[in-house]
Amino acid sequence: MPKSLSNFFSTPDNLRRALIHRSYCNEHPGESSNERLEFLGDSVLSVIISERLYRLFPHSPEGELTARRSFLVQTSSLSQKAMLLKLDSQLLLSKGEAELGGRTNPSLLANTFEAVLGALFIDSGLAACQTFLTQVFPDSELTSDFDTKDPKSRLQELTQGQGLGTPVYQTVTATGPDHAKTFLISVAINNRAAAEGRGASKQKAEAQAAKAALHKLFPNL
Repeated sequence: MPKSLSNFFSTPDNLRRALIHRSYCNEHPGESSNERLEFLGDSVLSVIISERLYRLFPHSPEGELTARRSFLVQTSSLSQKAMLLKLDSQLLLSKGEAELGGRTNPSLLANTFEAVLGALFIDSGLAACQTFLTQVFPDSELTSDFDTKDPKSRLQELTQGQGLGTPVYQTVTATGPDHAKTFLISVAINNRAAAEGRGASKQKAEAQAAKAALHKLFPNL
């Protein structure tokens, strides 16, 4: 992680613009929000991470590369990076937004991270963005195994990242006495059955179904 974000910028004002939330503009007429920079940074992030994954996984199909990229640049991941870069303390927010917890809002922090990247692109070009992202997302992080502790969340992140929508779970059967039932749950993705799972509760059966779908659809992740 970079020790100082400001070291990447030749013009401090460019970094400052990336830290201006729209709420701040309401209290400070004449200021411009970071939303346009966020739009730009989103594309820069996608291009650079995509190119690196393309090189690091020369034999992986498009679907697996897309899923891995979606996991890396999801809101929770980018908000964590923003916190590590101390963007939360540098954000320019309205008093009301700050009081409502804007500095810990994952979506707001993720958007700010993208805005900073967009500002860096304007300030110093694509090469600087590549250097910056290599430090923020080292190769070891791009190639690490996915955490499978929460298969339902992981499956949803991956399917939504590929435009397949949210997985839908349905109880197929519930057998046995009330105190010892066994549930069979199916999970469908994009209106197509993907996998099934069994468990002593609906929650456990859904987790097993999600895990089975992950192994089936994303075997190399």
